[in-house]
Amino acid sequence: MESVFLGLGSNLGDRLNNLEEAAKRINARCGQILKRSSVYETDPVDFLDQPAFLNQVLEIETSLTPTDLMTECLSIERDLGRIRDVPKGPRIIDIDLLLYGQREIEISDPIQLTLPHPRMHLRRFVLEPLAEIAPDLRIPHIGVVRYVLVNTIDSSSVSKFRSV
Repeated sequence: MESVFLGLGSNLGDRLNNLEEAAKRINARCGQILKRSSVYETDPVDFLDQPAFLNQVLEIETSLTPTDLMTECLSIERDLGRIRDVPKGPRIIDIDLLLYGQREIEISDPIQLTLPHPRMHLRRFVLEPLAEIAPDLRIPHIGVVRYVLVNTIDSSSVSKFRSV
């Protein structure tokens, strides 16, 4: 079993329900949820002309391989109605693999997967909830989450929406 951190995001429809439904399906199909951050409301990044997001980080314990886990997360996104028509655009649900233990992975076949997530250390909407549930977690080649958070370049608005 491996400890894995997943980032969830939603900015279409009933955002809170979308996160809750994704978490239920992750728990049933991917692995047991060990910890769940509060839900944070965040400004969009990169593609700015879209509604605000709700974001959350989950820690799960899984026996799935990184590739199988990614495949299952993509399947959950599709099942919940995710359509990938605008890169970084609005979405019902987004599930990102942030960390899979301390493994460093770069694969492109059968799916593209880079771990740790290549931009997580630049994104306050990932680091705030991650620091809430795992402040002393070390991101390979980057540092301890709580210290990385202080130095993140992303200054977008991130505010607690709902505590767990």
